[in-house]
Amino acid sequence: MDFQEKILIEKAKKGDEGSFETLILSCKGKAYNIALRYMRNEEDAGEVLQESFIKIFRHLDKFNYNSRFDTWVYRIVVNTCNDLIRKNLNRKEFNFHYEGDEGYEDEIPIVDSSPTPEEVVIRKENMSYVMSCLDKIGKEHKEIIILRDIQGFSYDEISQITECTVGTIKSRLNRARNKLRKIYFENVELNE
Repeated sequence: MDFQEKILIEKAKKGDEGSFETLILSCKGKAYNIALRYMRNEEDAGEVLQESFIKIFRHLDKFNYNSRFDTWVYRIVVNTCNDLIRKNLNRKEFNFHYEGDEGYEDEIPIVDSSPTPEEVVIRKENMSYVMSCLDKIGKEHKEIIILRDIQGFSYDEISQITECTVGTIKSRLNRARNKLRKIYFENVELNE
């Protein structure tokens, strides 16, 4: 943790809203992406983010500098996602809404390296399929895959977020990937 971040945290702990806002803005994007991957729809992800930021503001005095501030924030976001999922267990499905480039463009004599509409559809279907497979593995395994393979956190960061050892993280990640691979290919074979 750098000196400026420490000063911002101290000011925020004393009630300086500007300092709190600066801290939150530095990790808001990644926090939202984590919530979106967990909740699989924008509305629930937004609710998780809002709830998380309220918790962070209320409990900022409990931040003890044992980890980076953003790691602490991501842990709260993950916990809030898990809380909301538990509350909504009676809901059968979480809707994942992805808005990509769906408009059609006029033909222009410029080489376009962007994906074709067919490629966009295939990617969306593939991502949706992978996410549905991800829903079929356990919560702790899903969490590890989202944090490592989708969000790109390091093992040390995941260790701090999940409060598990790096060895446990690596072990869970290996098991999670194997389970996901098995589910993925079993379902592909059934659909062919």
